[in-house]
Amino acid sequence: MFRMAKRKTEYSLDRWRFIGLSLLFSLLSLLGWRLLNQGSPSKPAPRPEAVAPAVLVQAFPHDPGAYTQGLFFDGDGFVESTGLYGHSSLRRVALDGRVREQVALESDYFGEGAAPWRDRIYQLTWKARIGFIYDARNLRRLGRFRLPSDGWGLTASGTGLIMSDGSDTLYFLDPSSHEVVKRLRVHDGDRPIGELNELEYMRGEILANVHGSNYIARIDPESGKVLGWIDLTPVAPKKARETGVANG
Repeated sequence: MFRMAKRKTEYSLDRWRFIGLSLLFSLLSLLGWRLLNQGSPSKPAPRPEAVAPAVLVQAFPHDPGAYTQGLFFDGDGFVESTGLYGHSSLRRVALDGRVREQVALESDYFGEGAAPWRDRIYQLTWKARIGFIYDARNLRRLGRFRLPSDGWGLTASGTGLIMSDGSDTLYFLDPSSHEVVKRLRVHDGDRPIGELNELEYMRGEILANVHGSNYIARIDPESGKVLGWIDLTPVAPKKARETGVANG
């Protein structure tokens, strides 16, 4: 009887130790999650007075099968970088939607942003941390370069390339050495703005689409301050709002 009672007591103690350790582990996990996510970049909730609605000026046909990641105008058409594994490409497209030239990426690369620099076109890939360089005249691939992070959006200013990786940080790259010469944290007031995606450089400002939203941030390239917001909702077709996100 004594041995049975002792075993029962030991079992009861072990059970309470297990429950206590489980609760402690849960509390530590919750605390760790909060610490890791404290101050993490957020998506925009801009003040109404800081928002300008986009206005549709003209529309052009587009291949619905092209998973657009990067886009810029080039003469009488545009250059488009498309994504998805096994379907990624860099293509030159006429305004009527015809694909004039196309270079397919290997199936293990996911195409992302693209931008012109002098007589070259630079294209990012998503997770491989590899970028490709092309001859702007014929899209012939000339080489590759290492990326400092995952590739999302890409644009060019008057001095070099600017890249995003989905965080609140923009990377300024030297087009020759491909080294990072500057990192810029983007913020709206005291709030970091993350999910920075496709980029454009226009009139001395960086325009950055915030992934998963219809907003484009107007960013000061010196301070990283958000100068204002552009709302794409008025120009987004209903079908696009239901099946896709603003990109490219």
